[in-house]
Amino acid sequence: MSGDAPRVGIVGLGYVGLPLAVTFAEAGVAVLGLDAIQGKVDQINGGRSYIEDVPSERLAPLVAAGTVRATTSWDELRAVEAIIICLPTPLTEHREPDLSAVLGAAESLASRLRPGHLVVLESTTYPGTTREELAPALERSGLRAGRDFNVAFSPERVDPGRTDWTTATTPKVIGGLTPECTRRAMDLYGLACETLVPVSTPEVAELTKLLENIFRGVNIALVNELAVLCDRMDIDVWDVIDAAATKPFGFMPFRPGPGLGGHCIPIDPFYLTWKAREFGLHTEFIELAGKINSQMPLFCVEKVMKALNSRRKALNGSRVLIIGASYKADVNDTRESPALRIIDLLRADGALVEYHDPHVHDLPRQGLASVPLDERTLRGADAVVVVTAHTAVDWAMVARESDLVVDFRNVVPESDGKVWRL
Repeated sequence: MSGDAPRVGIVGLGYVGLPLAVTFAEAGVAVLGLDAIQGKVDQINGGRSYIEDVPSERLAPLVAAGTVRATTSWDELRAVEAIIICLPTPLTEHREPDLSAVLGAAESLASRLRPGHLVVLESTTYPGTTREELAPALERSGLRAGRDFNVAFSPERVDPGRTDWTTATTPKVIGGLTPECTRRAMDLYGLACETLVPVSTPEVAELTKLLENIFRGVNIALVNELAVLCDRMDIDVWDVIDAAATKPFGFMPFRPGPGLGGHCIPIDPFYLTWKAREFGLHTEFIELAGKINSQMPLFCVEKVMKALNSRRKALNGSRVLIIGASYKADVNDTRESPALRIIDLLRADGALVEYHDPHVHDLPRQGLASVPLDERTLRGADAVVVVTAHTAVDWAMVARESDLVVDFRNVVPESDGKVWRL
């Protein structure tokens, strides 16, 4: 490394790890990133980013200066002062926590751990993971957590595509196994993060992240259920929410949509429902919210079918253009995206589906590639379906050139009664 020896090692260079590495490096902290995929390591070391929130123009100078470097070698982490784990924690097919990536990393680290190391877990998980799973796995090194090395949990709060709150400016919650573990982690994140929020235990920090996402998931489920009811009552749900939002206290507006996506909100609540069963509790409220949100793609397809019926067209054989494949606006992340489920449901009913997304160039599982959004594609569709509201899309053109629009995001301006809304 041409610059200083790396002080921080980051395990996992995805949507969380790479932005975190760049944030530390921009604060003058030398970072060594580790990833199992050689292609990603080569891209980073070439100054080329594969994460939209980290433009190559931002990454390349840091690589050239020697403050960011990537590797596939676990042995290189022996030299760093602190190691931050940013690995995925998905659910199994039975909707149970899958900690295999995190625990595999802990096993790899145990044989490289040395006295004085700090290990921080950022991966979202259930309360107790840091204390009951991560620390014992690291202690297979023969060292004692909280005595010979420090362990803490600090939940990632990344919101892809957001520019007003970043990794550096979003308050950082930190909970260590011991007060000294918390202090060490505070010293680490204080190098790059503006606001630190120490809490009493790792369990508090772990549950903090789950609460944040459960709060959003439950409230989105509420407005989604209201949207279904408003559809039957012929009431504009968007008008209702906008009117309620004028109350200056006691109300926070949430917007309905075609379903939840991303790695957090559709998945994280089930970490808590799984853990709750250990204590003989069934978190029915959380599970009901998940059920409502998961049913929204089916409701959306039924809405498309009704809209086509109003034009005396069947869904079977109709050309449907989907706008937006990513799970949220202005990102390229398709994980858990409701658009994928909607595409599958439409095709199962015989629709001829195309899609446009300026951030997602192809959908290999569906065998589709993004088509241009122009007069020809809009006029050639029997129905244009808005799933993701990318700011780069000319919504006025969509309204003008389309024969029929089914808008699940309330972004297309009204045009002679041809726009159907959620």
